[in-house]
Amino acid sequence: MDKQQIRETIARRAAKELQDGYVVNLGIGLPTLIPNYLADDVHVTIHSENGLLGMGAKPAPGEEDEEFTDAGGAYTTANPGAALFDSATSFGYVRGGHVDVTILGALQTDSHGNLANWCIPGKKTPGMGGAMDLLAGARRVILAMEHTAKGNHKILEECTLPLTAAGAVNLIITEMGVMEVTPEGLRLTEINPEFSVEDVKAATGAPLIIADDLKSML
Repeated sequence: MDKQQIRETIARRAAKELQDGYVVNLGIGLPTLIPNYLADDVHVTIHSENGLLGMGAKPAPGEEDEEFTDAGGAYTTANPGAALFDSATSFGYVRGGHVDVTILGALQTDSHGNLANWCIPGKKTPGMGGAMDLLAGARRVILAMEHTAKGNHKILEECTLPLTAAGAVNLIITEMGVMEVTPEGLRLTEINPEFSVEDVKAATGAPLIIADDLKSML
């Protein structure tokens, strides 16, 4: 699979986790592709941590408005009825438990539902951003991430990078499959038919529990 196919596969599967009426926060990068794959009967309200509730699609070239950017600084739009507010109010909204689900990327995650997605020691880091608050405040946390990075494991038995939050992740979606975080460890519930179970195990740096009713993720 090339890079575009990987991102599309992950975003398409992640979109199936969103239900009609949800308030959703999407991390920067790959998660922002997810609205492109929502079913026609699923309407969600997208929250951007910099102070926008009701974020719309990306603007057409030449129609950008400097007043509307997402959390990553990219131009966006606001849907009719959207609300704009300051960052303090935005984080209060998150901490108050009003976000149904947040979908984030990851540098590393592990079998305990820990997440590291903000810092690689020795490299310049702009800051943690809002991930820490989202991991504590959102009702459900989903990771939409590539399974490996340049052949290295990103899904481990124990994270080795500084944590953003401990025990916060509920579900992991990669181009290879879907894994639930359970008290017993990571449970592979769906698999991309382009890969075998052995392929997924080899690409994962933690033991996997294979569901008896393992399904196709496509």
